[in-house]
This record gives sequence, structure tokens and C-alpha cells, in this order.
Amino acid sequence: MASTPTAAPREAALAALKASDRKLARLIHATKSDDPTAWRSSRPVGDAFSVLVASIIGQQISGFAARAIAGRLQERFGGRMPSPAELLTLDPAALKTVGLSRMKIDYLRSLAEHIISGEFAIDRLHELADDQVREQITAIKGLGRWTADMFLLINLERPDILPIGDLGIRSAVQRLYQLDHLPSPSEVDAIGEKWRPNRSLASFYLWAWNRQMTAVRPKGARPMVSR
Repeated sequence: MASTPTAAPREAALAALKASDRKLARLIHATKSDDPTAWRSSRPVGDAFSVLVASIIGQQISGFAARAIAGRLQERFGGRMPSPAELLTLDPAALKTVGLSRMKIDYLRSLAEHIISGEFAIDRLHELADDQVREQITAIKGLGRWTADMFLLINLERPDILPIGDLGIRSAVQRLYQLDHLPSPSEVDAIGEKWRPNRSLASFYLWAWNRQMTAVRPKGARPMVSR
């Protein structure tokens, strides 16, 4: 796992981002803090399996509901997330009692089965290139590009990750470039090419700026992005 950048490399990365894109440079100057530490603290932490289990549990539900379901699952294993083998010892009916849908139970079991069979090299993800990590994660039913990108960015702390499917990133790019539409993931990818090899830092600033701009939007004003 990559370590958190020291002050000198971070300043160099910021300088490179500002030089690559004048609009992004203005965003960086206008943003109070990118605060990657606070963002990381809001994401699931722990071993890779536990993180991916939490990611599956949290799909399409509130953070409060996800934490409640994860807590009930952990209670069955002494307050911790189960191992892949332990997860498979629970039949689907038992998993349903903690609040999991049938679809999420299927996803969790698929994840555990892929690890036990050796198809998913979960203990070697930190050794793999970014695209290899994406390939490994997205091969699991229920885990897509967004989950893979967030795992790379937050859990492996890779320096050049742009979560192109994230709504916050897409909203920030729309606002930054004054687009008349919410950009597609492929459009965000094309726009972000100029930010290589520091797209992770750019992502943190885009998130922070988007939150900052949303917070100051006048009451009653129409949102720039439709839901």
C-alpha cells in the first residue's frame, strides 16, 4: 500500500495539477481543503474482504442502514466481520435476518466463493497494477468500476485514480467546466487525462469543492445536477 504523500511531493503534485489546467487551478485556490484524511475516515477500513463486504452491504441504502446491517452481521462473529469461509457457513436465511436482501446475499456469497477458490487474489491486490485490481474486483458479481476505483483510491492509496462514475466527481466537473449536462463517465475520463499522474489529489479537491459549493448554494436555488 502506498503511504500518504509527504509535504514536498504533495506540493509538487499540486503545482503540476495547477499547471495542467487553469480551471482546476482556480478550483484549488478556491477550496478550503481537500481533506483526504477525513474522506478516508468515512470509508470502510480493515482487511480487503471486510471492506468489500461493507461496500456490498452499503449499495443503494443510507449509511445509517448499512452500518446497522454490518453491525448485526458482526454480532454473529464476536463483533468482527466474518472470514470468507465463515460467511459461507451461514445459510441465506440466516443472512437475511440481519437485513440483507437476496441479491446482496448472492453478491456476498459470490465474493467469498471467488476468494476460497483462488479466482480472486484478494491478498495480492496491493501488488497489482491499477487496471489489474479493477479487473479482479469487477469480476465479482455485484462489484463494479466505482467500487474498484474507491478501493484503489482509499484503501490502497494509489496516486492516480479518478472515480469517473462517482456522482460527486461528475457534478464537480459539470460545474467546473460549466457544462449544460451531467458529463458521462467517459467524458470525465477524457477531461481528467490532463491531470495525470495526480488524479487522486484532483479527485479529493473536486469532492471538497463540490461539497463547498453545494453548502453555499442559496436556499431555493435550483440544483445544477438533476437526480
